[in-house]
Amino acid sequence: MSKSVMEIQQSFRQLRMVETADVLTDFLRKAEQKSWTYLELLEELTTFELKKREEKSIEKRLNWARFPYHRPIHMFRVEEQDAITERQLKQLREYEWLEQNYNLILLGPPGAGKTLLSVGLGIEAIQKGFQVYFITMGELMHLLKTEEYVNKSKIQLKRLRASDLVIIDDIMYMAMDQREATLFFQLVHQLYEQSSLILTSNRSPEEWTEIVGNQGMMTAILDRLLHRVEVIHMNNESHRLKNQQRIFTD
Repeated sequence: MSKSVMEIQQSFRQLRMVETADVLTDFLRKAEQKSWTYLELLEELTTFELKKREEKSIEKRLNWARFPYHRPIHMFRVEEQDAITERQLKQLREYEWLEQNYNLILLGPPGAGKTLLSVGLGIEAIQKGFQVYFITMGELMHLLKTEEYVNKSKIQLKRLRASDLVIIDDIMYMAMDQREATLFFQLVHQLYEQSSLILTSNRSPEEWTEIVGNQGMMTAILDRLLHRVEVIHMNNESHRLKNQQRIFTD
């Protein structure tokens, strides 16, 4: 006994193929118009379902990444700075460094494009199937300090630790006390050779030891961060000042 289209749609929904169920009648109509074989119809349906699932997966991972804004990598203008060449950017966009758990450290003054580059790479990494997490150093310290008794902090740090790429913005912008340094070391140790890190900072790693109370701890942190790393010095003019928008016109 053959089932009706509505019954087949309900079966698709029970199989969690909601998107396919919603467009089934359109596909059946198209199959009749184009004289598709059964195999061609199945191929069209499965391709559609897989595409929709991938789109939903990307959207979910983008939401989990918590980027401060959505600016794809093509918005990073290589020609406006001299810190990285077109060839080097292309090499970064192949993401072999991410598969091999290399780190990136982006150094430079505010407005140099550090965050823009890191967000662009993070968005594209998600589109290529990686899980990414973006956080500022200040937010990270808050999560680490409250993880033991705040459920939201536990959830966010669980996602961070499960990520292939963790982006920490404005690292070492202020001094760390003993407890903060210990918590940060523990996190870096957990991520070591498991995830890649992109760190942005306006201070060089040589200066980081000066703002941490425990230099031995900072040395241990640097030992892990700098094991596999590419340091990019972005000392070009602030793109925000260069492209500033004004209220008054001359």
